[in-house]
Amino acid sequence: MNRGERMLSDPAASEAVGAEVASVLRVGDVVLLEGQLGAGKTSIARGLLAALGLQGEAPSPSFAIVQPYDVPEVRLPVLHVDLYRLDDPSEMPELGLDDALYDSALVVEWPDRAGPGAWPDALRLALSIEPDGARRLTWEAPAAWERRWPSI
Repeated sequence: MNRGERMLSDPAASEAVGAEVASVLRVGDVVLLEGQLGAGKTSIARGLLAALGLQGEAPSPSFAIVQPYDVPEVRLPVLHVDLYRLDDPSEMPELGLDDALYDSALVVEWPDRAGPGAWPDALRLALSIEPDGARRLTWEAPAAWERRWPSI
């Protein structure tokens, strides 16, 4: 397991992390975005989607729960998922996310709502807000990501 951390000074730095992830993202990948409200999870997702070719700003999927992006809108099909409104992990099968991995990548905000052990092979990015307002990014990259996710 590859682990690391770095500081992000502003939303543009968070979006740049998303672009880094996009450069190595493949169908079947899962990227988990953890952190409190306002920590920058959606900024990372927006940077990822922009780097995949999305024109304009991606909306937060808070109310839709799952926001799909497909070719030609992006170069790789992606489901941007926000599990914040999920009440119980038992609701997960209704979303069909496991089936989506056959032809898409997942970017999941609030993955803890899926229950313990969900997506063990995912790249896990966690954001925390520092006292000065900067964001601390920590990551865990399992074996499936180790050769793709840099130790930066």
